[in-house]
Amino acid sequence: MSTQVKNSMEIGALVRSTRKEQNLRQDELAGVAGVGLRFIVDLEAGKPTAQLAKVLQVLQTLGCSVEIFAPGERR
Repeated sequence: MSTQVKNSMEIGALVRSTRKEQNLRQDELAGVAGVGLRFIVDLEAGKPTAQLAKVLQVLQTLGCSVEIFAPGERR
């Protein structure tokens, strides 16, 4: 399933729903992703200042992929 996200709140909601679908607690996801629990809490809350590298690390841990299209390249 493809989901287009436009802001940090939507990324947080995607992380939360995917985590719950995989029956992971926040602390479990933090452990396997190699980030702190506070980071997961803030990410799921949509904190706009989250570190991009850590966000990508969490998304990869959940099995999500990220595609970025330049203007005019949309599929």
